[in-house]
Amino acid sequence: MPSALCYNGAMRRSRTLGPYLVLACGVTIVSTASILIRIAQGEGVPSLPIAALRLLLAASVLTPVVWVRSSQELLRIGRREISLSVLSGGFLAVHFWSWIASLGYTSVASSTALVTTNPLWVGLASVLIFGERLATGTTAGVLMTLAGSAMIFASDRSSPTAAVHADPVLGNLLALLGAVAASGYLLVGRALRGRVSLLTYIWLAYGSAAALLLLATAASGQALTGYSSLAYAAMLALALGPQLLGHTAFNWALRRVSATFVAVSILGEPVGSALLALFIFGEGFAPLQLGGFTLLLAGIFLAARGERHAAASAAQER
Repeated sequence: MPSALCYNGAMRRSRTLGPYLVLACGVTIVSTASILIRIAQGEGVPSLPIAALRLLLAASVLTPVVWVRSSQELLRIGRREISLSVLSGGFLAVHFWSWIASLGYTSVASSTALVTTNPLWVGLASVLIFGERLATGTTAGVLMTLAGSAMIFASDRSSPTAAVHADPVLGNLLALLGAVAASGYLLVGRALRGRVSLLTYIWLAYGSAAALLLLATAASGQALTGYSSLAYAAMLALALGPQLLGHTAFNWALRRVSATFVAVSILGEPVGSALLALFIFGEGFAPLQLGGFTLLLAGIFLAARGERHAAASAAQER
């Protein structure tokens, strides 16, 4: 009897801790993305081919799974849903191209911190496009995020470490463009996900993004072949790890913990990426950059908490 009680208690703890462990693994895996991109760039692969191959490989891995599990849904899907999926894929293509390009110009810490500001842009779009009102905590978080971003820009323009990178200001602007494009991807996805399953949606979005990036690569005259084995290994790891395993872990956890907790947990990505860059590439932090980095993440956390409280209050009023 005691052994059965111990077993049942261990099983309950496992079910309770499971989503958090999966989420922690997902954040850890996604944190390696900027490192793998830097490795591929170090092997001479331009940003467009990296982005194109990342999404092409991810879509290719998903294809047999989609045809087995969602083929009937694909046959029934309407033109509006396909058009929205292609639009979402367009935003995703811009996001990956601009963010990957930013890593060639600025530090891993600045790039990953700025590209995770998409909650700010989603919040602003909700106000300007959908007429929603931001909660007080969300507004404060947005202001903190803007202040942190400004500090990172100021640091990268004036810090002696800026000379190490090709063009930190351009890199930071590209990272912000990546955040804005990711926000478009999320907003279109939010409108579409009520009518299309997750698996079908991400396959259509990844596939259309890959097609657009392949066309852009061909138009630019850049090649997809002729790189080193290390470069291809890094890009394959990028597709299988951060793109598929990492984001699948987030989607799995979303069914078991709150969306707010998942959003806040994802803030661990720039922290993990910055630490990996510190140990692997020796990229340290300037004081002003570190202050902006901390303020930016705190602002996103505060904004997410404000949204959670606003949603809870709205639910109680109903």
